Amino acid sequence: MSEPTAADGQPVTPASPGPTPTGEATEALPATLWDRMRRDPQYAAEHLAVEAVRRLGPEAAQWARQARAEQPDATAENLAEQAVRRFVNRARLSGAVSGAAGLPGAVIDVGVLAWTQARMVLHIAAAYGVDPVHPDRAADLLVLQRVHKVAASARLALGVAAGRERAGALFGGGGQAPLGRVMLRLGVRLAQMAGVRAAKRVFAKVVPGAAIILGTWANSSATRNLAERSRALYRQHGNPRIPAPRRP
Repeated sequence: MSEPTAADGQPVTPASPGPTPTGEATEALPATLWDRMRRDPQYAAEHLAVEAVRRLGPEAAQWARQARAEQPDATAENLAEQAVRRFVNRARLSGAVSGAAGLPGAVIDVGVLAWTQARMVLHIAAAYGVDPVHPDRAADLLVLQRVHKVAASARLALGVAAGRERAGALFGGGGQAPLGRVMLRLGVRLAQMAGVRAAKRVFAKVVPGAAIILGTWANSSATRNLAERSRALYRQHGNPRIPAPRRP
């Protein structure tokens, strides 16, 4: 099965979200990624980071090339700011995109937020001339999103996740934990990656009649904080050929 599943065993398919103010649609996570994360929720963040670099890194690199061609006088700081505005707006609207109730809907919503944030980080890297397709960006994502404290532990976890994926492909997943427990673990890991600390707020959607998961303030606040950490990192390690900010 390739999608998150409701308690009655039926697949939960994210609804197609509406366009953002910039005319873009919020992209759902790939079904194959949901598969891997459901089979291995303990390493959901690592699986998401690797898939984000693979799928979204080329997009970020192309965006940066096009932006520099169209705005030859723009500095790296200008381009980074454009990326931040674009994806904070997306994050603000990314809650409750699934149209699904209960725990599966909550997991989908927080997964979309983590995916949107990963895309933003890769665009910020590209703005500063850092290769968004390089495998090291997956470790960057895990550190910037505070899943791991340092790059060394992030790289180790990425290696473990890759090994577990290969073992699962060869030998099967073995005994599967009850669905509700899997979804809860997956939701907690994705919420951690998205910077959502208040668990009661994250899973408010599970309670009938409760407020919609991840209000716009919580989404944009977590995403802005991540943007500041990302800019600080890539400003230091970016390509020196990218123009520096102009002094007043």
